[in-house]
Amino acid sequence: MLREQITTTLAPVPAGPYSQAIAANGFLYTAGQTPHDPVTGDTVGTTIEEQSVQAMKNLSAVLAAHGLDFSHVVKATVHLHHPGRDFNGFNSIYAKYIEAPFPARTTVGSFLGDFLVEIDVVAAIP
Repeated sequence: MLREQITTTLAPVPAGPYSQAIAANGFLYTAGQTPHDPVTGDTVGTTIEEQSVQAMKNLSAVLAAHGLDFSHVVKATVHLHHPGRDFNGFNSIYAKYIEAPFPARTTVGSFLGDFLVEIDVVAAIP
């Protein structure tokens, strides 16, 4: 199996031994993208809406680094620090980026430290 590492300076640099994304067997698998500014590393925004916009921008940049966009996404995993409080606010932003037919999605509560959302996706490579 051939694995191709995908990188971009338009999304945050990995904080550990992982790739921003890997292309393999016709799919692109992204690492979780957070609401951090790719240049400064600072968390962008304080609300779930503001942080979701930045996380989606970072995810968009990683997809674009392999010539893809959200229309190629088939599966998303969303981690929310406060799912009961932030589910609707996250969905209001997510719906602005994702179009029908919507990808399959799992949303879970996770301890995320100083930020509210992290998103990873699997995209089909045409």
